[in-house]
Amino acid sequence: MQFSRRRFLQAGGALGATVALNALAGQPSSTGELRPRLTPPAGSVDCHMHLYDSRYPASATATLFPPDAFLEDYRAVQKRLGIRRMVIVTPSTYGTDNRLMLDGLLRSRGDARGVAVIENSLGDEELASLHEAGVRGIRFNLSVGGAGLDDLETLATRVNELGWNVQFAAGNMLTDLESRLAKLPANVVIDHLGHVPQPEGIHSDAFAALSRLVDNGKVWVKLSAPYLRSKVGGPGYEDAGKIATALIRQNPERMLWGSDWPHPTLAADQKPDDARVLDLLADWAPDEKALRLILRDNPVSLYGF
Repeated sequence: MQFSRRRFLQAGGALGATVALNALAGQPSSTGELRPRLTPPAGSVDCHMHLYDSRYPASATATLFPPDAFLEDYRAVQKRLGIRRMVIVTPSTYGTDNRLMLDGLLRSRGDARGVAVIENSLGDEELASLHEAGVRGIRFNLSVGGAGLDDLETLATRVNELGWNVQFAAGNMLTDLESRLAKLPANVVIDHLGHVPQPEGIHSDAFAALSRLVDNGKVWVKLSAPYLRSKVGGPGYEDAGKIATALIRQNPERMLWGSDWPHPTLAADQKPDDARVLDLLADWAPDEKALRLILRDNPVSLYGF
């Protein structure tokens, strides 16, 4: 798909007006009304959230079909959390169609950066257009369409020239991918606590691989979606918390925080309170210095805010 900056701006303005009207009809994607106990430092970033809009066609490979979740819905959650900046990640639902993510970047007015899902065939001019729009990374989601593992080294070299990172939803393949990820020229971001399995947790091969990667100086981990592998469940997700605590203790300069809003893998009656999700970070991090690194300094540097 060709990305014309002028055409994108024109289409984005019209779409934004429509979304603003439709946002009131969006289904709740977060429970609770109270503010978090944790006060994020000014300039903090939510490094992992998605937008959904049923007017965009789902990919033929999609398995998740969440209800609409608009930027206006998320802005209300942000206001409660005290965080303005965000990283909008194109979700698996849309495959390599990045239009909704790009519209979110446009309407965020500088508060957002993007992570796109692309094909290896995307041209240099199209990559440059994505960069101009605010994209700063590509995501390999191995369960859906887009570039595959055969394209890993080639794409990592190309996007590294733009200063982008390569983000992975590696799932159970992290141990198999460790050596390749460690050698990539681009910075690497691992989704969702590395999907470390439970109840093995910190004693698993996956955690050992994740720990080694964190020490190589070019790998970051998103402390996000603790519910994905938790066996004890919410609101505390204590088993996932042990992984987060260990990673923060090991290297807080390589940690990022993400809400995973609107929590697309969870049913409507299982959506967490995003204030509580943020407060989990205060339980995991040892001090204010670590919190500043995770919430502000690390993402500001990595995503170029």
